[in-house]
Amino acid sequence: MQFAAQQRITALSWWRRLGWLVLIWGASIVALAMVAGLLKLFMNAAGLTA
Repeated sequence: MQFAAQQRITALSWWRRLGWLVLIWGASIVALAMVAGLLKLFMNAAGLTA
């Protein structure tokens, strides 16, 4: 019984870690997009358009 409970906790921990990884990855993508958007905005304001 104790082994099964430990295995369940380990599986939950693995999914929780994977969830955090995906969350942090997604947040970094959003932050990168925001920085790119700001750079584009500043470049357009300075007259640097393609």
